[in-house]
Amino acid sequence: MLRRGIFGTSFGLVDSARSRVNFRVPNPRKGLSEMATKKGIIGILTGGGDVPGLNPAIRGVTLRALHEGYEVIGIRHGWAGLVEMVRDKSYDNSENFIHLTEEIVDRAGRTGGTFLHSSRTNPGRVGKSNVPAHLRDRFKDEKNDLTPEVLKNLEWLGVDTLVPIGGDDTLSYGVRLHKEGFKVIGIPKTMDNDVPGTDYCIGFSTCVTRTIQLVNSLRTSAGSHERFMILEVFGRYAGFTAMLPTMAGAANRCVIPEYKFNIEQLTELLVHDRKKNPSRYSIALVSEGAMYEGGEMMFEGEAADAYGHKKLGGIGEAVGEKVKELSAKFNGGKKIEVISQKLGYLVRCGEPDAIDSIAPMAYGNLALDLLLKNISGRLVVLKNGHYDNLPMDVVTSTKKVVNVKEHYNTKRLRPEYSTFENKPMFLMGPDGK
Repeated sequence: MLRRGIFGTSFGLVDSARSRVNFRVPNPRKGLSEMATKKGIIGILTGGGDVPGLNPAIRGVTLRALHEGYEVIGIRHGWAGLVEMVRDKSYDNSENFIHLTEEIVDRAGRTGGTFLHSSRTNPGRVGKSNVPAHLRDRFKDEKNDLTPEVLKNLEWLGVDTLVPIGGDDTLSYGVRLHKEGFKVIGIPKTMDNDVPGTDYCIGFSTCVTRTIQLVNSLRTSAGSHERFMILEVFGRYAGFTAMLPTMAGAANRCVIPEYKFNIEQLTELLVHDRKKNPSRYSIALVSEGAMYEGGEMMFEGEAADAYGHKKLGGIGEAVGEKVKELSAKFNGGKKIEVISQKLGYLVRCGEPDAIDSIAPMAYGNLALDLLLKNISGRLVVLKNGHYDNLPMDVVTSTKKVVNVKEHYNTKRLRPEYSTFENKPMFLMGPDGK
């Protein structure tokens, strides 16, 4: 494998509610062999949706790696950076990678989002129209596997080990590279907290915190007008982001992807909750992947991303309209008005909370622990209150969803726990139990 250092150009902006940071790094046009490598080169990237905690994770990996004598290259735009790279010293690859320094990651580490940027690119299935111009003469199929190019680009960069940070989609391609023989160590990230094998994914705590804060702010309007409040939250296949805020008291009821709910049952429960409330309102959280009995997921359109996922949306609004229509049946013939709101990106923006500032640093250091032991093909995890690691293919070998039988009361449409003793911190472990 070639052993080459990287120089970056002036690099973009990192924005947060409180800060704007300018970064400058050397120029990628200059020679790839100009930097002597002490131990090796580590690549790091972030894929999928942004969440608070990504920048602390990048910081955790980079600071420890630099301290141990490694160089660190940040791959920009997730897997897209490794797809679009041009293996030519005279080409400006500043949009595809940068050399990370302590100064860069220290400034970014306290901000939200990902300063490396992200994408939903799947190098194993690149559409014909998305194949980079310099590769179109060789990749002409409707769907193209650009993995050979990704591996050549990693070799050209001199990267020895790659650390992808992402959800099951991003990490599933990391599993692919591991099976191709490349050294990969994964870090779990997703607000939905549904990466298998781990109790905790970066972004989940901030998502739950923001959801509770926003619900508590919005309830003043619901109470003022004595209405139902129906709030759509993230959760394509797993209902953790609806379950935890409801359990914390932010909502009366929640509906989740793991259980197809009866809309009349939900309406009757909300009418009952409203009558009991002195302020005459009630609240339900609706996972974006939730479904009616006999129905399917609702999508904004037919277009799908590189991993085959259509964009979800509309179930919250549909539930709001339906409970308003049905409410008269349980409210003496009088309909109850509804406040319907999609929380969306409000719960994934801004700076990380305490857990999403600390756990990502731990995950980054765990990744370096493995690398120093020459161990790869692993996913760093938090399990039963302890940091650990598992074979990376756990990501593709199973699913992590709410265990309805144990944790969800289908009659009350809300979380149910008979005991908290010996439960994980967020109550539902890596296998949903």
